[in-house]
Amino acid sequence: MNNVLVVYYTQSGQLKEIVDKTTLALLQSQDIQISTYKIEMEEEFPFPWDFYSFFDAFPDSFLQNPKKIKPIPEDILNKKYDLILLYYQVWFLSPSIPINSFLKNEQAKQLLENSKVITISGTRNMWFLAQEKVKQLLKNNQAKLVGNIALVDHTTNLISALTIVNWMFSGVKKRMFNLLPLPGISQKTIEDSSRFGEIILSSIQNNNYTDLQQNLVDNGAVRVRPFLVSVDTKGNRMFRIWSKLIHPKQGEQRRKFLKFFYYYLIFAIWFLSPIVNLLYIVFYPFNYFKYKKQVKYYQGIE
Repeated sequence: MNNVLVVYYTQSGQLKEIVDKTTLALLQSQDIQISTYKIEMEEEFPFPWDFYSFFDAFPDSFLQNPKKIKPIPEDILNKKYDLILLYYQVWFLSPSIPINSFLKNEQAKQLLENSKVITISGTRNMWFLAQEKVKQLLKNNQAKLVGNIALVDHTTNLISALTIVNWMFSGVKKRMFNLLPLPGISQKTIEDSSRFGEIILSSIQNNNYTDLQQNLVDNGAVRVRPFLVSVDTKGNRMFRIWSKLIHPKQGEQRRKFLKFFYYYLIFAIWFLSPIVNLLYIVFYPFNYFKYKKQVKYYQGIE
């Protein structure tokens, strides 16, 4: 019998849908016993978000400052797992505060040490550098990353930005203006993710994870757009400046700086991002081999 641990955090329920689909083959196997642990914060974040709470989470999220999580149940801690499936979202280009808090928790270290881990992210579209941060945290916990799946919203960057913010602030998954696509990862993408569970099951049964990531990539588990890698990289540079500027501020001064950051985000998404896209297209032939290396790197787990 193989013991598998599922670790996740969700507000909207989207990531739980992904959990259910990607573990379906494992649940149906008599060789697998699954334990599920949903991360719970001592002070939960609101959903739907209000304006201030949403942007107030930015500095701690980007700077990866952990918050207190509720103790991990003893029945979860007292088992030895053959594999851990770590599901996470990206907040402000970094792993979400709940996931970051889990990965920096002493109890989590007990679970992760010397364990094989597969990361599964459900994001808008930019997960590349957040995954690098998760990889480092897993390394700090002496865990071994054996696979990665990145599920994203496949609509265009600007439209997905509009629809996801509307969802976060309303709490309702609906077509904005009755015209734009539904926010988040499409239902088809979520439904089709069940195929990844079958690939993972095969690796568990054979106790061989050597080709797991390549098999996942061959089946569409990780698609890399170099343009978005470029936006992610530039965004991280600017977010580092903003987060360090805002984090020490308190009270009314903090509110003022968060409002400035909000205006910067609008400018960056609607004006800077299209310019980056244009430059990407213009210089694509000159950067072709660089982009090929980027795709190969981010599809891998090294």
